[in-house]
Amino acid sequence: MRTVIQRVSEASVIVDGRTIASIGRGILVLAAFRTGDTAQDLDWMARKCLDLRIFEDEAGKMNLSVMDTDGEVLVVSQFTLYGNCRKGRRPAYTDSAPGPEALRLYREFVDNISSKWPKTAEGEFGAMMEVKLVNDGPVTLIVDREM
Repeated sequence: MRTVIQRVSEASVIVDGRTIASIGRGILVLAAFRTGDTAQDLDWMARKCLDLRIFEDEAGKMNLSVMDTDGEVLVVSQFTLYGNCRKGRRPAYTDSAPGPEALRLYREFVDNISSKWPKTAEGEFGAMMEVKLVNDGPVTLIVDREM
């Protein structure tokens, strides 16, 4: 599993011209899944997203998590995070989990995060989404869960 986590002051997802999810201050989690990802991988990543200390404390040091700051979480599925660009000019997505498996993993991941932190919103799996965000910092992290 791979995520890109962005600290945001706001973020939203638009599908077919209508906003389906939006958050204020918190994190945007772009999530990709590969064949073989397990429940343990999903739980590890959910905990990592929620526990990362990427928000400033009173001293200005990144020492607080999204939960410490009572922030919100927006999860968006993005299979292109496993795009392999090493050869040629067209990314290969052979490492991405196929649709039905990716949907199952995505649902399990969102359920895992929201069971730990109810201030969780999500995009629409498989849809063409317009993701708008204001990156705060900017703070952007790539987190991989090795098999």
